Amino acid sequence: MENQKKTEAEASSVFKVGAIALAFLIVGYQAALFVNRAAQTRIVANRDKPDTVFVVDEALAAKLLGAGPEGVPPERRATLGSVRGRGPFMGGMSGKAANRVGKDPLRTEPPSSSERKNGKIALKKSSDHSAKAKAIYAEAPARKVENFRFNPNTASLDDFVRLGFSEKQAQSIVNYREKGGRFRRKSDFAKSYVVADSVYRRLEPYIVIPKLDINKADSAAFDSLPGIGGYFARKMVEYRERLGGYSCTEQLMEIYHFDREKYDRLADLITCSPAPAFPLWSAPADTLRLHPHIRSWQTAKAIVLYRRNNPPERLTVEGLHAAGILTDEQAAGLSRCRLR
Repeated sequence: MENQKKTEAEASSVFKVGAIALAFLIVGYQAALFVNRAAQTRIVANRDKPDTVFVVDEALAAKLLGAGPEGVPPERRATLGSVRGRGPFMGGMSGKAANRVGKDPLRTEPPSSSERKNGKIALKKSSDHSAKAKAIYAEAPARKVENFRFNPNTASLDDFVRLGFSEKQAQSIVNYREKGGRFRRKSDFAKSYVVADSVYRRLEPYIVIPKLDINKADSAAFDSLPGIGGYFARKMVEYRERLGGYSCTEQLMEIYHFDREKYDRLADLITCSPAPAFPLWSAPADTLRLHPHIRSWQTAKAIVLYRRNNPPERLTVEGLHAAGILTDEQAAGLSRCRLR
């Protein structure tokens, strides 16, 4: 009896040990599968990235890529898109370090003359990989890439992934925006180190960055424009109120110290929706005098008197100027306004 109980206890212990060993075996197998999948995913994620970036002269480039005495063949060259300067995501990163991040492998087109400065070119060369790694590359399905219209200032992380960016690259763009960064022009998006030249060329027709409407923008929106600080942002809003709305973007240059150079820096970023027409030919003198191109009771009363004593066909800015009521500057300013 005692022997039977002892045998049963031993069998139970063996069973428990076996069960624990089996559990550890299963967990280990699952862990191995996970590590294997993670490794393969990493390999596939890195397959479009060069291992080394060289910024060198033509002769050394030929040596690095094993070219003959005729130099680097065009199909082995890369553009200098990654070394033109710091893009919005580079921060304090050196040009050399920035070149190693988020770019495509060797391009197929030769650098343009504007990109080949001082005899230097950029070369991107991948090292030889193992046969197993190459097999993983071959077996991994190519990621589906979509083309659609998007605003880089508002597109979501998922949108950027659909456009062909990796999740890490997409997150870099989103992080840049969350820190206050903004793409004012298409070229700003091209300067980002996560946007390869070939990717930008594919996406450029689909980038849509709405222009800022100067008749709807608030001071914060004006402040975001290049060369416009808080002072000019307030003046732009104040002058719009005095005009009753901008009739054209050039009226910004009527603001004190808002010169042509400042205007040219943002002219391609702004637009002007139709503003209400100023009632020059019907408003009373106390309303007319508030307009920035009239400015005085004397001029306002003279306009009212001119309206009473002239037929409708003579009610023009040119007529007021010819009658000596408006100066050259006042006439030029009113001619840019929508009037009724």
